[in-house]
Amino acid sequence: MSDPNTLPLTAQLGDEPLAFSLHALLTHLAAVPETRHPRGLRYPLGPLLALAVLAKLAGYPTLRALADWACLRAADLAAFFALPHATMPHLTTWTRAFAPLDTAALDAAIGAFFADLRACGPHRPGDLVLSIDGKTLRGTIPAGAHRGVHLVAAYLPAAGFVLAQVAVDQKANELTAVPHLLAQLDLHGLVVTGDALFAQRALSAHIVATGGDYLWRVKSNQTGLRDEITWLFAPLRAGERETDFDWRRAREVIKGHGWLEEREIVASRALKSSSDWPGLEQVFQITTRVAYPDGRQREWVRYGVTSLAVAQASPARLLALTRAHWGIEGGLHQRRDVSLREDRSQTRTGQAAHVLASLNNAVIGVVAHSGAANLAATQRAFAYRFDKAMHYHNCVRQWAGPPTQEGAAPPRLRRVRAVAPPIAA
Repeated sequence: MSDPNTLPLTAQLGDEPLAFSLHALLTHLAAVPETRHPRGLRYPLGPLLALAVLAKLAGYPTLRALADWACLRAADLAAFFALPHATMPHLTTWTRAFAPLDTAALDAAIGAFFADLRACGPHRPGDLVLSIDGKTLRGTIPAGAHRGVHLVAAYLPAAGFVLAQVAVDQKANELTAVPHLLAQLDLHGLVVTGDALFAQRALSAHIVATGGDYLWRVKSNQTGLRDEITWLFAPLRAGERETDFDWRRAREVIKGHGWLEEREIVASRALKSSSDWPGLEQVFQITTRVAYPDGRQREWVRYGVTSLAVAQASPARLLALTRAHWGIEGGLHQRRDVSLREDRSQTRTGQAAHVLASLNNAVIGVVAHSGAANLAATQRAFAYRFDKAMHYHNCVRQWAGPPTQEGAAPPRLRRVRAVAPPIAA
């Protein structure tokens, strides 16, 4: 236990452990280049970023809150991370450290950390969904403006990881950023999903050319393609032209939140040979009917396209893929806004807001990797377990004394009562 950074940090949370390698996280974060002037540097960047992740895991999401969390535990944290000074940075120091940070390098480091946790081995086409979607950090929108820091993330709903994230230039839109986002990833075995904005010819061709597949919703931004699909499905009546147009159906019924939702999909490969859309294999129509407890009913129709062949994605599988895409809303964006209070943040200096959002991605990914479903409950449990683990670890260090040089007399042991049992490592 001479070097705490080489040990996996494990805390027992009920029946499920929250375990991740602190050494692996620090190794990846250490790859983020230091942008501060070397004169007067007191706190290395890697441990600062790791401390921020731990503070957010413990339920202290804002910059001021995590600075207070670290200051209250300064002596223990300094010993735990083997820092040269038994103090923690002031709030302004955290801001100065994060404001000039290379956010592209930080996002790449966090993405690499989770890529190592991702299941190894080849994936069959259509096995994994990669959702892409953008989010504006509301606290960064200047007065009188319509947009602040806007980030586009590539998210694996099945794993809960953000594999890549890029910032959108103030004078551009998400479409200009997505090619740079996908260029960082190996798309083999992945189905890239997104809303109608991303239904673009060039982007579809790029995904297919790099070994991936796409599944897009189609709206009025692609009038030609939408007209073809609506013409195909217009005569949908029982038995009419069923054979000519190769219609295949699936249906699912979901009950929850006080209403009954029925989703019916009709897929066809009839446009495969006639449409010039890149890589097109199937088009589909999804009809959603919702019955509310008060008797109200709603019905709407959506259209979509995919490069997945019939053998790779049945109608039932297409339904599952379209639903999986929205995991980015509940699994990532809502957790960042609610549990991690991202929209309430008032941090605007330099790149600090982007840095905090990237660290939020890391926190969500670590919790998802543990299998925990409730982020807020996991944070409360982690705060309790981590303080106990850190205190016990530092008690053991005080008992053993500092490491001695070869040939030197061993230090006199000091009796320190350990108030917490050892945490499995």
